[in-house]
Amino acid sequence: MRPISLYIDPGTGSMLFAAVMGIAAAAVYFLERLMIRLRFYLTGGRAGAEDQHTHPIVIFNESARYWTLFKPILEEFERRQEPVEYWTMDPKDPAFTGGFQYVHSTFIGEGNRGFARLNMMNAQICLSTTPGLEVYQWKRSRHVRFYVHVFHMINEGTGYRMFGLDFYDAVLLTGAFQERYIRKVETLRGLPAKEMPVVGLPYMDELLRRHEETLRPGADKKDENGILPAERTVLLAPSWGESGILSRFGAEIIDALLSTGYHIIIRPHPQTVVSEKAILKPLQDRYPENDQLEWNYDSDNFDVLNRSDILISDYSGVVYDFAMVFDRPVIYADTSYDPAPYDNAWLKGEKIWRFEKLARFGVRLDPGDFGRIKEVIDGAIADGSLTAARQEVKAEAWQYIGESSSRTVDYLLAKRDAYAAEKEKEQAAS
Repeated sequence: MRPISLYIDPGTGSMLFAAVMGIAAAAVYFLERLMIRLRFYLTGGRAGAEDQHTHPIVIFNESARYWTLFKPILEEFERRQEPVEYWTMDPKDPAFTGGFQYVHSTFIGEGNRGFARLNMMNAQICLSTTPGLEVYQWKRSRHVRFYVHVFHMINEGTGYRMFGLDFYDAVLLTGAFQERYIRKVETLRGLPAKEMPVVGLPYMDELLRRHEETLRPGADKKDENGILPAERTVLLAPSWGESGILSRFGAEIIDALLSTGYHIIIRPHPQTVVSEKAILKPLQDRYPENDQLEWNYDSDNFDVLNRSDILISDYSGVVYDFAMVFDRPVIYADTSYDPAPYDNAWLKGEKIWRFEKLARFGVRLDPGDFGRIKEVIDGAIADGSLTAARQEVKAEAWQYIGESSSRTVDYLLAKRDAYAAEKEKEQAAS
């Protein structure tokens, strides 16, 4: 009898491994909860009471790289002296050293262990920026009544990986334009309608505040003779995936940028560091850091954005951070974006908003332009007409500038109070 050989492709193998690890982590957390409950009963109800408590509001953050999004929201809760739970998967989350009195910060564990705890969360409302609820390891807890998504970038609302927002109950919009795209996906998939208040974007408000408080050398100013400085800082900050710049062009575009003589900063997407090591490592080895080239992996992108004169990207949301907050030019590479893995794939026949708008305020870079990339960079920096286009798109994409954290907290507290009033009414009726 011939032996039977079974083959599992790497993608399926990774999914199976993640599933097994998720089950194991969930089992560990279940046993921990069981021990807490046993201790609770054995001590006459004195220990473990907190575990039985339903938190009115929990804010979940999966990584410190989103700290600039949640920081102003937490500070608004603190300013109002309103208690809130903050759960993080990052043991070095800045919240732990933030000096908060009303924000209760908890490290819930990394990876599957953290998701296992999230899956058993006991709360009325959970706010997060992590997409894919109920799609990957993170499942809706039966003890959570309402899930709210807050954006960590500007796009049309359908730019996440497939089913990114489907199982949220509410999405806090950065601008009213996003609702039509999300509603269309809801209709196509037969999903219940989400609540979609427009609140703005807290992390961009925070970037703007920091930018206004930071004095930057005037590298973007002409001298008395109207001449632009020769020294420039060019930031290459692509998205990740098969349509990203590093995947499509890699060494070709880096060589072109180095030929300009300008200072070049390469900032890979955080997910590239995790998922695309086979692409990133050879490039790092081929282009080690020197006086002209630096690789940037800061969790906070403010400094690298603030000291760059121009940004080259693709479909990454960072183009809106740079153009809207710092009011500086953007060059976008033609990477032949494939919408297949994203919710945009469902919007057949409809233009993708961010590409349509990027064409208005950005300068397109085709592979055939790599040989003249210095000319393209200089032309984009000198083109004053792009400023008006940036301001036009900014007004549509980023509403309630400076008010987003306040509006976000207003929404969460109103929802909390409505649930509390509903519970009181039920108790009175019984």
